[in-house]
Amino acid sequence: MTAGVTIRTVHDVASLAAVADHFSDVWQTPRTAPPYPAEVLHSLVHSGGAVHAAYDGQRLAGASVAVLGAGNGTYSLVAAAERGLGHAVKLAQRDWAVALGARTMRWTFDPLVGRNARFNLVKLGATGTEYLVDFYGSMTDGVNDGDESDRLTVTWELGAPTASYDVAPPGIEPRGPVTVTAPDGGPLARRDERHIWCRVPEDIVKLRAADPALALRWRHAVREVLLTAFAEGFRATGMSRDGWYTLTLGEAGA
Repeated sequence: MTAGVTIRTVHDVASLAAVADHFSDVWQTPRTAPPYPAEVLHSLVHSGGAVHAAYDGQRLAGASVAVLGAGNGTYSLVAAAERGLGHAVKLAQRDWAVALGARTMRWTFDPLVGRNARFNLVKLGATGTEYLVDFYGSMTDGVNDGDESDRLTVTWELGAPTASYDVAPPGIEPRGPVTVTAPDGGPLARRDERHIWCRVPEDIVKLRAADPALALRWRHAVREVLLTAFAEGFRATGMSRDGWYTLTLGEAGA
């Protein structure tokens, strides 16, 4: 935990309104039209969900929202925190879920955002288990506007030990023949008998702002590789520092 930072669940209207404002700032929407309004957050808390807030002193520096899922699972609707605090926020969500008897937590993220893939798959040790095409439909926030909202579902086994960026990430260096060429002319995918590797752009958010058409070509190219891989029984098990997913075949790699 970063010195001076505390994380706690919040329930009161004022704190939930501050969390709603935080999400507005992160997703670049007007505070009058937040992606998660305070009244919605209040309803989720009232129905048994949890809103965690991270405070650097008195300043709100991150937040997350989770709800109970089917069976022994939970679902993380959203999480956003300043650099260095994301891991602590997710661990707080995990502790909340485990206290309720949950064994897993699921959530979705944009598969083209390599840093989030690395955090989810490497830092937390979750596994990519489902590819969803245009999951939210058209989005009008300042981060995703103009793109198609494909998402990758990850499943986090809450009893598994957490990893560290200081150890070697799961996965193997890309090898085997190039099977698909990327929109930038470089390799997009490689494959051997038990693995597929797929590359994502260095920074999709910057690329989307600078060249939306090129960003969309990346979206469609990566979508085709990952959809095919998941249909064949592969799961996303790693992400390298230079933007390569590792997808592993079968339960042994999940």
